[in-house]
This record gives sequence, structure tokens and C-alpha cells, in this order.
Amino acid sequence: MTMQQAAMRAMMRSDNANTRLDRSVFTRENMRRIGIFARPHTGRIVLFLVLSVLGAVLAVATPLLAGRVVTAIVDGSAPRIVILLALAIAAIGIAEAVNNVATRLWSARIGEGLILDLRRAVFDHVQTMPVAFFMRTRTGALVSRLNNDVLGAQRAFSDTLSGVVSNIVQLALTLIVMAGLNWQLTVLSVLLLPIFLVPARYVGRRLARLRREASDLNASMNDQMTERFNAGGATLVKLFGRPHAESAEFAARAGRVRSIGVRTALLMSVFMNSLTLVSTLALALVYGLGGWFALQGAMDAGSVVALALLLTRLYGPLTALANAPVDVVSAIVSFERVFEVLDLEPLLTDAPDAVDVPAGPASIEFDDVRFSYPSADKVSLASLEEVAVLDTRGGQEVLHGISFRAEPGEMIALVGSSGAGKSTIASLLPRLYDVDSGAVRVADLDVREVTAESLRRTVGVVTQDGHLFHDSVRANLAFARPEVSDDQVWDALRRARLEDLVRSLPDGLDTVIGDRGYRLSGGERQRLTIARLLLAEPSVVVLDEATSALDSTNESAVQAALAEAMAHRTSLVIAHRLSTVRAADRILVLEAGSVVESGTHTELLALGGRYAELYETQFADQE
Repeated sequence: MTMQQAAMRAMMRSDNANTRLDRSVFTRENMRRIGIFARPHTGRIVLFLVLSVLGAVLAVATPLLAGRVVTAIVDGSAPRIVILLALAIAAIGIAEAVNNVATRLWSARIGEGLILDLRRAVFDHVQTMPVAFFMRTRTGALVSRLNNDVLGAQRAFSDTLSGVVSNIVQLALTLIVMAGLNWQLTVLSVLLLPIFLVPARYVGRRLARLRREASDLNASMNDQMTERFNAGGATLVKLFGRPHAESAEFAARAGRVRSIGVRTALLMSVFMNSLTLVSTLALALVYGLGGWFALQGAMDAGSVVALALLLTRLYGPLTALANAPVDVVSAIVSFERVFEVLDLEPLLTDAPDAVDVPAGPASIEFDDVRFSYPSADKVSLASLEEVAVLDTRGGQEVLHGISFRAEPGEMIALVGSSGAGKSTIASLLPRLYDVDSGAVRVADLDVREVTAESLRRTVGVVTQDGHLFHDSVRANLAFARPEVSDDQVWDALRRARLEDLVRSLPDGLDTVIGDRGYRLSGGERQRLTIARLLLAEPSVVVLDEATSALDSTNESAVQAALAEAMAHRTSLVIAHRLSTVRAADRILVLEAGSVVESGTHTELLALGGRYAELYETQFADQE
């Protein structure tokens, strides 16, 4: 590493030094957990360190041989000696090149292996989080843990660990050799170190402020582009936005980033040229003072050249070791941020003795169910929500003693005002949340006592805004059943009244439907999610206002398909259409989290209570 490169590293890391060195991260628990991730790579790490030490030794050998060449020339030695020394320098150069490639190879294997382990651990763990976690967490902050922090943790082994070891060895060897050649010049060389570090840190702080401002501005521009460039955001801007104001706001931020880029380039150019000048002066000092010693007979010319070359190998390790604490703390902080996510306890886990839901028709039962949504401190992190303190409010009960049972093949309809608890009940059946008291049962088994995989096979859900991926029609349907054949896909599309539409698309089943399926109409998107349900063939069907986005024609077609799909299957339906209500075996009327009425359509109308009111306001026009 040259003197300029060493100072540049110090400059670029000065911001981390100011913000992270005061953190107490060297805890026994952090070290233990880092060791767990490092243990599978122990053999590679040991070989990596051996190669790093060998590289440090080879880096010191070349200047010594170069000095010997000069001495041999000055002393008039035999040409054979000069040639042998030159061949030795060439051999060391080849060995150093091979060693550098091998070191980089093992560094990549360790680093990439660690990245794989950390990313898999975080990804798998995040998948166990409840829906409430994703409702509160900023996606960008979570993705950052999988990218930036994982990469920061990886550098602890691929860069920092090897750097500390090799730099210590190279520094020790260089100082020993230089002191052996001339201790006075060695002391002066060490005393010149502040000339490199102090300006680097000063300029680094200024660059850090500029980089932070540029990062914030780029983040704002990314947010603006992400929100405006998806189908929903672009539509909203066209309907209610102010394109000129949007453009002016974006241009202002982009212009500031441009100005910062110009200032940064100028500052770095001035600094690097100044540093080059300082390094040239340092070499001039070595040559001048060393030459004076040589003329006085205190040392030979070859030693002067060797000292000058060794000087270039001295400041790199010194500067790197000066920043080693920053590197180590930064890496451990990255590990700590990864562990922070891994330490989030999943609210929903399979019981140790969980059993599979038996195949075939299944009943559902809610037995005196009481439920309150978890507070933020139970399901989230302040850093992922980008708030100072998590909201501890929550825990207010939203369902109060809900009880009902549906036998196999029965349909239960839920009706009630907005916020009455219909969707909450629908979310408890597939166990998106656990109840506070009481029990939810499928096939007479508590959902907390069955495996999540078998529950997913048993309970199928279609929501009002069923999500679709930016992928092909086939991939979106096969998500529910990966081993499905094309014939089965076409059958599901036919039953959902989408076959003709998909066959008319340019690439058929391979047509990409866009972000959240926005290339399709609202009714087509909803029918595609219903086709996905038909393909899954669950024993229990949950429809959360699944037909609300359909017009009358589409609704009748899909209702026919749903009737076929729900035949001999238990169904829990949040009713939005009168046709659904009439088809139900029993209707539950919800208000403020409680069942206030229960019966058939005819019975409840005759009762003249809350259902009759809802019928007059919501369903009468449909009739």
C-alpha cells in the first residue's frame, strides 16, 4: 500500500471513527455469536492469515534486494551477482503476485461464504415474523440489513482480520530492517506519520459531511422515484400531482448533489496532490540525509535506496493499524445490527409436538376467542421503523369472546360495519396472529398445535387486494402449488373465467403482469388470485371481500367458480354482495368485536335488528 493509498483510507474512514469508537460493542456475547458464524470457515481463515503473513514478508524482501543490487553495482561486484539479485527480485515478484491472487481467492471464499450464511440466517428469520412486523417495518431499512450490514460484517474477516495480522508483521519487519540500516532515519520516518494522518482526518471530516448530505439527497431522490414510478404512484401524480413542482423538487436535489460532487472532486484532488508533495518531500529527506550518511561513510548507497523503498512500505501498515480500531468496531457494529434482527422473537412458531392437519373436509371453530393486536415493541425495532422510540401502545382488545362453529361444507358469512372485526377474524384462521385467549380450531385441532405447512395446505385465503408479483401468470399461480402442470393451470383459469383472456395475451402463461399485476384490470387481478386459490384446492376457504372489485357480470362468473371450488369445503366469507349473504348457511353480524346476531338471511331479516339495518343500507339496492 502506498503512502497516498494509506492516507486515503484514513481520510475515508474518519467519519466512522468519530461516530462509532465510543460504542461498547466488545461484549462476550457479541464475540461468541461472531465465533459461531466464523466456526465453519476456521480452516480457510487460518490459511488466509498464513498467506497474509507470507505476503507481508515478501513485501519487505524486495526493497532489501534492490538495495543489494545498488551496492553491488557501486562496489563493482561481478555481473553474475547483480543478475542473481535481479532474478531473486523477479522470483519474489512472481511469488508475491501468486500469493496476492491466492490471498484474494481465500478472502473471497471466506467473505462470500459469510455473506451467504448471514443473509440466509436473516432471510429465514424474517420469514418467521408476524404480519404485524411487516406492517410497521420500512422495507428499505430491512433490506439494508441484508445488504449493507451483512457486507460490513463480512469485512471483519476478509479485510480487517487479515489486514491487522499482515500489517503488524510487515510493520515489525520493516522497522527492524530500517533500524538495522540506519536508526536515525527510521525515527525520523516514524515522526513524519502525523503529516499524513492529521490532514487526512481533517479533510475526511469535511468529505464525510458532504457524503452524508449527498447520501441523504440521493435517498430522498430514490424515495421520490420509487413512489412516483410505480403504477399506483404514477397514476396518483397524474390525477392529483403537480408535475412542474415535482420536477423542480427533484432538480433542486439533483443540482445539490452535482454541486457536492464538484466540491468533493476538488477537495480530493487538492488533498491527493498535497499528499503526493509531502511524500516526495519525505523521500527527498531520506535521499538527502541518507546520502549525507553515505558520503560520510556511515552507510552504503544500497542502504539508502533500500530505506527509500522501505519507507513506501512503512506508512501503509502504520496508517492501517491506526485505523484498525475503527475497522474492528465498524465490523462488530454491523454484526450487532444483524444480530438485532435475529434476536427478534417470532410470535408464531410450531409447537414441539405439532401435528399435521389431516387431509379431507375440515370443520372450523372459534371458541370464546379474545384478541388484541401486539404493540410495536413486541414485533418491531425502532431502527427498522426509523423512529427514536417504539410505540408501546397497543394491547387493546378488539375481539370479545367470539364463538361459532362451521361443519365441513358449511359457509359462514361475516357482515358488519367497517372496523367491526371481520378481517381480524379472517386473519386468525390461517394463524397470521395468535389469540390472547380461547382457541381457533381447524378439523378440531387448535391451530397453535398444528404445523404451519399443513395449515397452509388446509386454509386458502383470497383478500380484497390479493397481492400479485411482478412475474408471469404461470409463476403467480404456481406460487400456491409449485409442482402444478400447465393443464391444471389452464383448468383453474377456466374456472375463474380467465382462460380466454390469458390465451389472448402475447406470451400466454409466460406474460409478465407487472408490479402488483397492474397490467391487468382490477377484476382480472382479483380473478387471478381466485384462480390461485382454486389451484391450491384447500379444505377451508377464507374470502375477505374477494368479489368486491368485480362488476356484476364478472361477479356472477366468479361466484359460479367459487361455488364449485367451495363445494364440500368449509368457507368463511366476509360478505360484500347480497348473493354471498344469501348463499351462506349462517350469517354472523359483528359490531365492535362481538357477535350481536346470528342466523340465516331470512331469520335475521325477520328479527328486524342490526342485520336488517345493514340490509337496508348495503344490500337492498343490489336486490
